[in-house]
Amino acid sequence: MICGHVKCGQGQKALELFQEMQKEGVQPDLRTFVGLLNACASVVALEEGRHAHRQIIEHGWDSDIIVGNSLIYMYAKCGSMEDACKVFKNMPSHDVITWNVMISGYVKCGEGQKVLELFHQMEQEGVQPTRHFGRGAECMC
Repeated sequence: MICGHVKCGQGQKALELFQEMQKEGVQPDLRTFVGLLNACASVVALEEGRHAHRQIIEHGWDSDIIVGNSLIYMYAKCGSMEDACKVFKNMPSHDVITWNVMISGYVKCGEGQKVLELFHQMEQEGVQPTRHFGRGAECMC
């Protein structure tokens, strides 16, 4: 349900469903958190996203690449590239989506020099760029 509301552009409703789920004592899983992070990104709910990040760490899912990509996406969409960068640096590995989301975040913030630095770093690590930057973690729900 959370992912469905996110896909339909109803991020606030997805956040409300997550709160209701927690009140009822239903344990979220990895997919729930990915949906929640996408909901936070869609409505620019940085504090809710930070709270979700703390819960993700408590569950031990912070090393999962899909969760990491979703965290970066959420932080970037909420305008906190500092937090996105911390998540990026703490991830055990990066895929093309990780790089795309980071680069897109810096594009959004107007950080052209950072974009170029990341792109060169990505190339040095042997990751092939895709044609479309910006699409990535928001599709993982």
